Amino acid sequence: MSSQQLEVENTSPPEAQAKSTTWQMPDTLVIIFFVALLAAVMTYLVPVGSFQTQDVTYLADGVEKTRAVVDPSSFEFKVDENGESVIEPISLFAGGGDVGFLNFAFEGLVSGSKWGSAIGVIMFMLVIGGSFGIVMATGTIDNGILRLIDKTRGNEKMFIPAIFALFSLGGAVFGMGEEAIAFAMIICPLMIRLGYDGITTVMVTYVATQVGFASSWMNPFSVAIAQGIAGVPVLSGAGVRGALWAMFTLVGIAFTMHYAQKIHRNPKLSYSYDSDAYFRDKQTDSDIKSRFNLGDILVLLTITATIAWVIWGVIEHAWFIPEIASQFFTMGLVVGVIAVIFRLNGMTVNKVAQQFKQGAATMIEPAILVGCASGILLVLGGSSATEPSVLNTVLHSAGNLIGSLPAWFSAWFMLVFQGTFNFFVTSGSGQAALTMPLMAPLADIVGVTRQVAVLAFQLGDGFTNILVPTSASLMATLGVCRVDWGRWIKFVWPFLVMLFVLSSIAVVGAHYLGFA
Repeated sequence: MSSQQLEVENTSPPEAQAKSTTWQMPDTLVIIFFVALLAAVMTYLVPVGSFQTQDVTYLADGVEKTRAVVDPSSFEFKVDENGESVIEPISLFAGGGDVGFLNFAFEGLVSGSKWGSAIGVIMFMLVIGGSFGIVMATGTIDNGILRLIDKTRGNEKMFIPAIFALFSLGGAVFGMGEEAIAFAMIICPLMIRLGYDGITTVMVTYVATQVGFASSWMNPFSVAIAQGIAGVPVLSGAGVRGALWAMFTLVGIAFTMHYAQKIHRNPKLSYSYDSDAYFRDKQTDSDIKSRFNLGDILVLLTITATIAWVIWGVIEHAWFIPEIASQFFTMGLVVGVIAVIFRLNGMTVNKVAQQFKQGAATMIEPAILVGCASGILLVLGGSSATEPSVLNTVLHSAGNLIGSLPAWFSAWFMLVFQGTFNFFVTSGSGQAALTMPLMAPLADIVGVTRQVAVLAFQLGDGFTNILVPTSASLMATLGVCRVDWGRWIKFVWPFLVMLFVLSSIAVVGAHYLGFA
């Protein structure tokens, strides 16, 4: 063992050392495995059922759009020849491309398409990991960080509210989420150099986007779709939602600032102190020359132009995973050419290729977690409303329960249900298509306005994205910041409780105020 490794181990937080002798938080993959096991057990207890779908039309930005959604009155249990409900227990192993319990990891890894989880997100992670591997190898980011720290010394704390608000705005305006992965790769070394940690980076990037996503007044991927399906004027109620966005963003900033200042005073209190050593020890100030030449400027301009180009493409042309990945790959290619021409850190063509491969390799661990988490949904029968599954039965049962509750409690329970259901379907638009056709008519029955039902959907769907291991974007952001999901849970649960309490007050309050 090297002296550097020994030093990292000996400087671990005392409470972490004490706990390591008695009980340790299970590895993220262990947790995912047991959740998959629980899902498999459910298939032995819960009969499968399915819905039919219907097309609904709605206006968004003055354009009429059509979407296939669940017909809430069409649920049927799958029955056998005797008319009895069918239970379809998952097998231990299934061949021919079917899903068995021992298949869930592989099937999860290859599920989906290039447009989404899991395979699309995994490939996205590998490409941007490789591209930023080239960027980091030039040394430009390290040199730029040190110069920035030097020029802003004494005002470092202003980075946190500024970045958090910016990312929250991105989540509110265009549903920013997956894009946070790439930004976190740049910001994490900066945060640690400023005396903060990887957890702070996750808060100001991915978590900030989900705060904005959950309280958005105009997000085309959640609010607009949910309102359209519910028959509510698209983008109505923007004033109330705008106020909620400001409130939740300020709460997020205050929570992050409180934690960051504590870590700045004593870095060993960080839950990610051990893993942050990767960034702390990778390069010390004495290792970095005061180089900052034309090549460095061109690298930074390339990164800035790519980010601006991606944001423009997402807003104007609805770019998603394939397009965004391609832009970052191009960025890595251009940076590699610049690095070779200007000999940044002695870069050669072969070294560019090696750094791309090494950067992609750092994404393997979070990619495996993303795929295995996606396999949980497959164990429950998948997210198709028209195919018999345990998940559809759970959705139908929750709808029946909500319909039997008092009005204010129904509104609150919609929030709870949407947050729980998000564990299985983390796509905002996908969850809207599955749940809003059920929640909207149920809201009419129990005396809750459909606008409140949409509010419960977006708050429940958005905020739990910062917790559930089935969120590909969360697991990828934790991966690039080298934050273990178990430690993340220890840190983030008080924040999530705070958000849940405030969301509950918002939903119940909106109900009593007749938000429509």
